[in-house]
Amino acid sequence: MPNLKIAYLELPAQDIPAIRAFYSSLFGWAFQDYGPTYTAFSNSGTDGGFNADPAESTAAPLAVIESPDLEATQQSILNAGGKITLPTFSFPGGRRFHFSDPAGNELAVMQRD
Repeated sequence: MPNLKIAYLELPAQDIPAIRAFYSSLFGWAFQDYGPTYTAFSNSGTDGGFNADPAESTAAPLAVIESPDLEATQQSILNAGGKITLPTFSFPGGRRFHFSDPAGNELAVMQRD
């Protein structure tokens, strides 16, 4: 397995316009909306987004690791004792799944299109 790095940070939110206004005015971050419940941020040093969909948002910040081979990484996680918490799904620009480590931390792995 290659050395994979955290490429994206997803944070929970309740009010997308309020969170966008806060970080834009505070740090000058730029935003791209993907519907009413998700906005991605840039110009922050790390790409990321805020998720306000109660059916999809995690309770804590979610580190997203980029992989060139989603299926191989998933198998490596299972072989190492991790558990898949959300099966692979598509999003604008790629696919991802979520997993938990032995301490119960939830992370995600994505593969760009």
